[in-house]
Amino acid sequence: MKKISVLCLSLLFCLLFSGCGHQDAGKAGFRIVTSFYPMYLDVINITKGIDGVEVVNMTKPQTGCLHDYQLTTEDMKTLESADVLVVNGSGMENFLDKAVKQNGKLKIIDASKSEDIHLLKDGDEPNPHVWMSITYAIAQVKEITFQLCEADPAHDKEYRKNALDYVMKLEKLREDMHGELDSLPHKDIVTFHEAFPYFAKEFKLNIVGVVEREPGTEPSPQELEATIEQVKSLPVKVIFTEPQYSPNAAETIARETGGRIYSLDPVVTGEANEAAMDAYINTMKKNAEVLKEALGQDS
Repeated sequence: MKKISVLCLSLLFCLLFSGCGHQDAGKAGFRIVTSFYPMYLDVINITKGIDGVEVVNMTKPQTGCLHDYQLTTEDMKTLESADVLVVNGSGMENFLDKAVKQNGKLKIIDASKSEDIHLLKDGDEPNPHVWMSITYAIAQVKEITFQLCEADPAHDKEYRKNALDYVMKLEKLREDMHGELDSLPHKDIVTFHEAFPYFAKEFKLNIVGVVEREPGTEPSPQELEATIEQVKSLPVKVIFTEPQYSPNAAETIARETGGRIYSLDPVVTGEANEAAMDAYINTMKKNAEVLKEALGQDS
């Protein structure tokens, strides 16, 4: 990929954020709540260094994906104090429906609302893990920024500048990862759960099997046997787990196939503080290193 020219940057700036409001300064003390860690990472980059803007992540750092999450009393109190709630959308936060109805004045920013995001399906349901595509992560940053400008026009210039800086970092990350992964000799992978289809599509990987389609639910004997057969057929027998879940099923598959276990991180857990500013970028770089080690070996 060619480096972005000054002209392209100018066009990107205008295209990305045209439509942001330019109203008079709003109230001081703007509180943004994010639904879970990937949204928190986007928002702390967009709001970096802006006085009067507070960012709070609603769920605990170790929560992970929100498949079976239940709202707590503490969550409800956090939402009551929010000016804006930033969610991933695409079905990730269905547990919020009732709370949102009870708090009709709360503005919801759906990061997956972008027209540039085209959802993949798990059966009839959309797969919500869109942030695992760097291209879609960029689209989410743009969408969040656009809607924040409308919700808080007092800080729109700062939001736009920070977002542009972060988009440039993500563009560089995408370019570097394509340089590392596009030429891998093997492309077939077995993943832990359905967090990686967008990542696989971005980097032309082929997911041939999934260990646990419902995270936290052990596969049935039939499902386990099917995955074992899939791994046996691979020229490079590797199984990818996730650090947020037990590797028991993957270890069984590895024993039966002679396969090796590696860990890929879907960037759903981590500390919610300013030190996390580059957490998405650093974790994705580590994922690239893991894939190079796992898939770069000889058959």
